[in-house]
Amino acid sequence: MPAISAHLERLFCHHTITVPSLSLSLSNNPVKYPESSLSPIMVPALEVAPQENQDLELDSDMNSNCNGATQERVAVIGSGNWGSVASKLIASNTAKLSSFHDEVRMWVFEETLPSGEKLSEVINRENENVKYLPGVKLGKNVVADPDLVNTVKDATMLVFVTPHQFMEGICKRLIGKVRPDAQAISLIKGMEVKKEGPCMISTLITQLLHINCSVLMGANIANEIAQEKFSEATVGYREDEETALKWVLLFSTPYFLVTPVQDVEGVELCGTLKNVVALAAGFVDGLEMGNNTKAAIMRIGLREMRAFSKLMFPSVKNNTFFESCGVADLITTCLGGRNRKVAEAFAKNNGKRSFDELEAEMLQGQKLQGVSTAREVYEVLSHRGWQELFPLFTTVYEICIGHLSPSAIVEYSEHKPNFALVDGSAQVY
Repeated sequence: MPAISAHLERLFCHHTITVPSLSLSLSNNPVKYPESSLSPIMVPALEVAPQENQDLELDSDMNSNCNGATQERVAVIGSGNWGSVASKLIASNTAKLSSFHDEVRMWVFEETLPSGEKLSEVINRENENVKYLPGVKLGKNVVADPDLVNTVKDATMLVFVTPHQFMEGICKRLIGKVRPDAQAISLIKGMEVKKEGPCMISTLITQLLHINCSVLMGANIANEIAQEKFSEATVGYREDEETALKWVLLFSTPYFLVTPVQDVEGVELCGTLKNVVALAAGFVDGLEMGNNTKAAIMRIGLREMRAFSKLMFPSVKNNTFFESCGVADLITTCLGGRNRKVAEAFAKNNGKRSFDELEAEMLQGQKLQGVSTAREVYEVLSHRGWQELFPLFTTVYEICIGHLSPSAIVEYSEHKPNFALVDGSAQVY
C-alpha cells in the first residue's frame, strides 16, 4: 500500500514517471498501469487557478509543492461518528503526502456539552470528538471549526458527510462560498425526493454548488475503522478518473482499501437502499426468526436494490453490486449497523415505541437514516405505481409508519414481478 500511495502522489506533480504494472485493490476491476517496458507516462501538474466567485475570498498564500504544483486543501463538512472517522483517515494521509496541505478543517455543528463547554473547543483541545467518537485521537492536523463558510473557503477538496436530510440547507448556505475549481465527494447515504422525482445527494451538490461530485460508499461501520480494523470502500465517479484517483489516494490506508468504479449512481444507490434492507433485517432479529429468514430477507433486499437502481438509472452497472458498496455494505449493515439495531428494538416492542423515541434513546444524537430513506423510496414507488414490484421496500415502509406489524416482514408472498409492465424498463430481475 505505501508503494501505491507514493505512485499515486507522483501522478499529481510535474514528473515523467515509468511505473511497473500494479493494481489499486483486490476489486473485480482494478485500475492497471502499464508495464515499465512501455513509453513513460507524462502527467501534467494539477494547478489550481483561482476564479472569480460571489463573496469568495481566496487565500493568496496557498502552499505549493512538487516544483510549483499547488497543494490540495481538504475540508470535511460533518463531524458525527462517520465524519470524525473520515477526518482521521484523511488527516493521516495529508500529514505525510506532499501533494496535500497537512491541515484538515472539519465543520462542527456546534453543541454545548453537559460540562458547559463547546464541542468544537473540546475537539481542538483534546484532539478527540468526545461526543461522537470518544477515545479516538483524530490527528493533530484536524481543526474543528463551527463556521461552515470559513471551513470551506480555501478548500479544493470538499468531503460531505452529514445526515442527508440536512444537505439541501447546507448547500444553499455554501452557494457562492466555495472555490469554483473545487472537487467534492459525498459519503452520505440517502436521497432527496422532489416533485420532479428523486435527486441523489451527489447530484444535489453539483446542481447547487456547480462543482463535480464523486461518492464514497462501502462496508464501513465507523467505529471499526476508527480501531483500524481492515475495511474496504468504493469511490464512484463519472468521467474524471484523475480526480477519482486523488480521492483514492486521500482515503487509502493499509487498513482501508479503496477502489474506484465509474458508476456514481450505482455506488450511491447501493449505499442508500441498503439501510432500508437493514431495517427488515432488524425486524427479523427482534422477532427471533433466525438466520435462514434473515439471509432470505437480505437476498430479496439485494434483488430489489438492483432492480430499483436500474429502473431509476439504466446506466447502473451490474458489477457495482459486487463491490464493497454493494453486497459487502449490505451484509455488514444487516449484521451490525445502527438501522438494524434500532429496528430490532422496534420489533421487540411490537412497534409500540416510535423510531424517533428509540433513536433518541439509543443513538446519542446520531441520526437514523433507514426510516427516512424508506419513506423517500416509497414516495417514488407510489408516484410510479411500483409498490407491487417492490414488496420488501413497501412492507418495510408500512411497518415503519405503523400500518403493519413487524411480523409482516415475512407474511407477504414473495414473487418475481413482471417488469415488462413498466414502460421503457429492462428485465432487471
